Amino acid sequence: MKFFNRLSRRAMNLYDRVMAWYRYCSEGVWTDMRSTPFVKLVKTLNLSLRAFFNGDIQTKACALTFRTMLAVVPALALIVAIGRGFGLQEVLENELIDSFGSQREALVKAFDFVDSYLSQSSEGVFVGVGIAMLLWTLISILGSVEHAFNDIWGVKNGRSFWRKLTDYLAIFLILPVLMICASGIAVFVSTNLQRVLPFEFMTPLIKWLLDFASLVFIWLFFTGVYMLIPNTKVKFKNAFVAGIFAGTGFMVLQWLFITGQIYVSKYNAIYGSFAFLPLLLIWLQLVWVICLAGGVVCYASQNIFQYNFNNEIGRITVAYRLKIFIAVMTVVVRDYLDRKQPPTKEDMVARYGLPSRLAASSVNFMVDAGLLLRVVTDEKDEIYGYTPAIDAQLLTVGEVIRRVRTHGSDGFIPDFDRTFAGVVEIADRAELAMIDSMRDTFVKDIPITDLSTVEADKASRRGK
Repeated sequence: MKFFNRLSRRAMNLYDRVMAWYRYCSEGVWTDMRSTPFVKLVKTLNLSLRAFFNGDIQTKACALTFRTMLAVVPALALIVAIGRGFGLQEVLENELIDSFGSQREALVKAFDFVDSYLSQSSEGVFVGVGIAMLLWTLISILGSVEHAFNDIWGVKNGRSFWRKLTDYLAIFLILPVLMICASGIAVFVSTNLQRVLPFEFMTPLIKWLLDFASLVFIWLFFTGVYMLIPNTKVKFKNAFVAGIFAGTGFMVLQWLFITGQIYVSKYNAIYGSFAFLPLLLIWLQLVWVICLAGGVVCYASQNIFQYNFNNEIGRITVAYRLKIFIAVMTVVVRDYLDRKQPPTKEDMVARYGLPSRLAASSVNFMVDAGLLLRVVTDEKDEIYGYTPAIDAQLLTVGEVIRRVRTHGSDGFIPDFDRTFAGVVEIADRAELAMIDSMRDTFVKDIPITDLSTVEADKASRRGK
């Protein structure tokens, strides 16, 4: 009996430890402010799982899957047309089929469509219309991808039309050339290494190295996606971490689809010759989920300290949000009067420790409310700063409160003012009293302290 009691206690202790570990990994890690590699790894894994099961990510992946289906033939048509110009159409087609082995049948059928598309696009009046439709489709799909990544990063403004035209077309023009070069380099390295090292036992090693090089190219491809597509500055090291995550996930997905071809016969029995279509849709959906999940990991790794606040931001009080609005307005006014460059959202995060998402949502709201103006501080990278939309010398806290609290829809419920006349009167009086109490307090006179000064004060106190 004692043996069973000890065994039961050990089982309960193990259960308590497992549950405590689960609670820490799922929620408690976000209150752990240590910057150790283990804590960062747990946070990254936490975000990866959340992103994968996040309904919003799934919805965006569905929309991008639909857009991708529309863009497959035009994108392949552009790649094949460039390949024909270099006399390497067959090489390109073989490389695409080898790179996406799990979708071999879908690509073969797509190339048939491409041949018809190019033959029609090269005849008569349809030439101009075909080229215009091709460019619009490609810009549209990349615009949707940019919007999805901007949403992850909390960026409201996308690229201008002309920048989309130049950036997106550069991607589609350079990609086929890079694909040809990568293929040529792989063949060149393989051939020459076997000449230098003619031993048979070295062949598996060479094959493994080339396979690993292929994986590295996939990592770098996703790294480039996370650095270039969002309309904001992304650090290479954070994009590379996300690139490793997404690239490895993509290769695992490829392997699962290739090794799972045994199940295709079941789809053939149902869909016949169109069996490749549902498999292609499932594959595209999962690829976009992995890609967007990597985008979340990239954002979180660059703003991992800021991401700790996300749960609290969702429960922020009206009073605390009002304080954030006044703080942002104070920063903008002070920099404007000191003749400094208009601060960006990133400046507010770096200098004053404001959470990235909260700073982004605050400045966007205040622009809409007529308190701030968005100005371009770097035309090349389209970086935006913010300046006061009202005379900075005369702007009062009362005016900030009035504009913030009155911006948006109001008075749309029928007969509300008559039904709740007493409530409306009291609320209006309270509102006017608060605004009136701040009518002589100027924003420019509010003292603020940046993080460097705060850290210096902490260091001096520790020294004492």
